[in-house]
Amino acid sequence: MLRFYTAGESHGQALLAWVSGLPASLPVEVAYVNHELHRRQLGFGRGGRQKIEKDRAEFFAGVRHGKTIGAPIALRIENRDWANWEKALPVEGGEATDERRLTAPRPGHADLAGGLKFNLHDARYILERSSARETAARVAAGALGKLLLREFGIELASHVTAVGPVRMERAASWEEIQAVCAKLDSPLRCVDPATEERMKAEVDQSLRKGDTVGGVFEVVARNVPVGLGSHAQWDEKLDGRLAQAVMSIQAVKGVEIGAGVAGAASYGSAVQDEIRYDPGARRFRRPTNRAGGLEGGITNGEDVVVRGHLKPISTLRTPLGTADVNSKEAVKAAYERSDICVVPAAGVVAEAMVALVLADAFLQKFGGDSLGETRRNFEGYGRQLDEY
Repeated sequence: MLRFYTAGESHGQALLAWVSGLPASLPVEVAYVNHELHRRQLGFGRGGRQKIEKDRAEFFAGVRHGKTIGAPIALRIENRDWANWEKALPVEGGEATDERRLTAPRPGHADLAGGLKFNLHDARYILERSSARETAARVAAGALGKLLLREFGIELASHVTAVGPVRMERAASWEEIQAVCAKLDSPLRCVDPATEERMKAEVDQSLRKGDTVGGVFEVVARNVPVGLGSHAQWDEKLDGRLAQAVMSIQAVKGVEIGAGVAGAASYGSAVQDEIRYDPGARRFRRPTNRAGGLEGGITNGEDVVVRGHLKPISTLRTPLGTADVNSKEAVKAAYERSDICVVPAAGVVAEAMVALVLADAFLQKFGGDSLGETRRNFEGYGRQLDEY
């Protein structure tokens, strides 16, 4: 089983990630991991934090001579901003000061619910862990999942399909999504330049109003083999696992597999994907992919397509009304340096989460303590499919 955990606070010393279950002898390209971290920091509408942090992963365990050794992998991402917070958030004992206390919880954030849950009258401690800064550790872990999947021809990419009310009105091809992912200077990672300009205008308008704006991103996984996941138990259904993984990303409030939303307003004859047999490829294919690559909780050999619907982030330059947790009086919500739009970055995080879920399902299907053993099992399964 592939497992991962993260630790660390937004303004703490560092973010940590721990990954267990990868087979031995998997090549680990540290430059690739750092490239993924850089992609997460890009996008039109980002805040000042991205100018401070230059995220790079340092590996401390589980990788030697550039390859996994079958042991848990530990990595660290330094928070450069820690130098500005060390006095306010010391590790050592002592009385807490009023410096940078947060007692005016932000509507839509975890501040108040977390403070009530843990009986803390300073939401700072909730903010520090619930912040989307934590996703840097997820992206580093997800890069390892991507490296495993890449060994077997599976690729992932994401793009933005909506920012606020501005939506791309056509489907994107795999080649278009790949191309826009390769363009690190793409402002919002939308494959349609005209739509992207309108998206930028929406972000600019939100900035002028002191507001924030959400949107929709789409993750596509290509060359995923048929047979990952299972129909047999509720928690083995891969579409459910993918939905939970993407929903866990900060500010995501809805997840869609394939044409799930449009399909709910249509009829069965217009939604189901017809099946054909391709004798040249010796595989069953579907000329459409409204199911998003999953049927009955099992991958069907088509592209896996997952969309995340991201609400506008909760920290507003023009704060909403709230109640102080100590005085109980009506006040304006706290404001901290923040972004205006994070939809492209959320797409990168979602790539990581989808990669981790697919990598785990892949290893559950094919097993192997070493990469060579996993490859033999995978190739044997391919011969089974050829003979079906």
